[in-house]
Amino acid sequence: MLAVDFLVLGAGPCGLGAARQLERCGVDSWLLVDGAPRAGGLASSFVDSQGFTWDVGGHVQFSHYDYFDGAMDEFLGVDGWNHHQRESWVWMRDRFIPYPFQNNLHRLPDADRDRCVQGLVSAAGTTKSPRDFLEWIRGTFGSGIADVFMEPYNEKVWAYPLDQLSTGWMGERVAVPDVHRVLTNVRDGRDDVSWGPNNTFRFPKEGGTGAIWRACADRLPGDRLRLGDYVVSLDVGARQVSLASGLDISYQHLISTMPLRELISLGNLQQFDEVARRGLLSSSSNIVGIGLRGQPPEELRTKCWLYFPEPEVPFYRATVFSNYAESNVPTPGETWSLMCEVAESSHRPVDQGRLLDEVVGAVLATGFVSSPADVVSTWSYRAPYGYPTPGVHRDAALEAIIPALEQLNIYSRGRFGMWKYEVSNQDHSFMQGVEVVERLVNGRQEITAFDPDHANAQRHPWPYERWGE
Repeated sequence: MLAVDFLVLGAGPCGLGAARQLERCGVDSWLLVDGAPRAGGLASSFVDSQGFTWDVGGHVQFSHYDYFDGAMDEFLGVDGWNHHQRESWVWMRDRFIPYPFQNNLHRLPDADRDRCVQGLVSAAGTTKSPRDFLEWIRGTFGSGIADVFMEPYNEKVWAYPLDQLSTGWMGERVAVPDVHRVLTNVRDGRDDVSWGPNNTFRFPKEGGTGAIWRACADRLPGDRLRLGDYVVSLDVGARQVSLASGLDISYQHLISTMPLRELISLGNLQQFDEVARRGLLSSSSNIVGIGLRGQPPEELRTKCWLYFPEPEVPFYRATVFSNYAESNVPTPGETWSLMCEVAESSHRPVDQGRLLDEVVGAVLATGFVSSPADVVSTWSYRAPYGYPTPGVHRDAALEAIIPALEQLNIYSRGRFGMWKYEVSNQDHSFMQGVEVVERLVNGRQEITAFDPDHANAQRHPWPYERWGE
C-alpha cells in the first residue's frame, strides 16, 4: 500500500497544473496517475504513419492568466511558438463568410441576406427571458439568422436538440449582434472580423499541442508520475484507489480530472446516478485528419479554421492544420493538411464504418481539394468525451454533486471534472488544477471553477488580485 497526501487522477492540463503547483508549493507527498502512456489527455498530439501531426481537435493557445502564459513560455521557451492572427470563416452557399456570421450578412445571397436582416430587426428589443438556448437564439437573432446559420450549426456542434441546452454558459463564446453595426456592414458591404477573445493566438512550432504538456510532465519528478496505469476501483470511505497494475494507494485528498460521470460510477456513488444522467450531458468528438499533396488553394493560405452549418457536410469545423506550424506536415512546401471534427451523441449517431469516406468525400465536394489523388494520408481518432454539454439541468446536478464529493475530500476539476464548457479551454483547465491546490495547501479561493464569468471577464495577474496580495 502506497500512502500519499495528494493523489491526482489524469495527466491532462488540469492534472498537470495541479501536480506542478503541488511541487511548487513544496508538497512532498503526491502522485499523478493516468492510464495513458504519456501526458496530455485531450490536449495530446499524434503523428500518423506518413509523418503528419494531428491534435485531438482544433486547439489553439490564448489565455486569461499571466500564470498560464508564464508556464507556456517555460515549457516551450519564448521562441518555441508561432503567433497567428485568427482567420475564422463560415463556408456555406458555396462561399466564404467571415466569422462571426451575424456581422457579415452582406456576403450571403440576396434572399438569405434580406431574410436575416428582416428577422434581426424584428427581434430587436425582445425582452422575454429565454427558457433555453433555442429560445435565446430565436429571440436574439430573429428567425432568419436562426434558420440559416445559428440553429443548423449549433445542432451540428452540440449534437443535441438546442432546447436541451441552457444559456448561462455563453458569456464571451457567442457574439450578440449589434443591430446598427450589422446594418451598417450590410449597407457598406464591409467585412467585420474583429470579434472574439482569441483573435490572436499562438501554437507550438513543433510537436503539436501535445508538445506543451509533454514538456510540462518532463519537468515534474519522474517518481511521482505513474503513466500507463489506470484506476480500477475507488473506495471513497477508505480513501483508497486500486490500479490495474495491482498497486493500492491511500490518499488524504483526491484531485480527479476524470469525467465526473465516470468518477461517480467508479466510486459506487449511486445516490448521484439520476441527477448525473439528467444533468451531465456530453458529446463525443471524431477527429479526421487528411494529409494532402501540394499546397493549400489560395483561398485557404491564411485561414485558420472554417465552420460548416450545412447538413451535407458531416463535420462542423475544419482546421487548416498545416497553417499552424510547418512541422505539422512531413514535407513543408510539398504537403498540407486539413483536420475535420464531427460531433456524436445518441441524438446524432455516427456510422464509424463510413465516417472516413464521408469526410473525405465532403472535403472533395467543397472544391478545396481538387482530386482524390491528392490525399496521401488519413488519420482518425474518437474521443468518447469531447464536449461537456451545458444542458438545462447541468447546474442543478453540479450543485448536488460537487459539494458532496468535497465532503469526501474529492475535488473534481477540469474540462469533464467540473463539466463547465465555459471554463474548459486549456488555460481554464490548467488553472483549475493550480487553484484547487492553492485552496487546499494555502487556503486561497478558487475562481475559475466557481466563477466563470469573472474568470472570463478580465486578464488575471498572479497572485490573483482577489487574494489581496
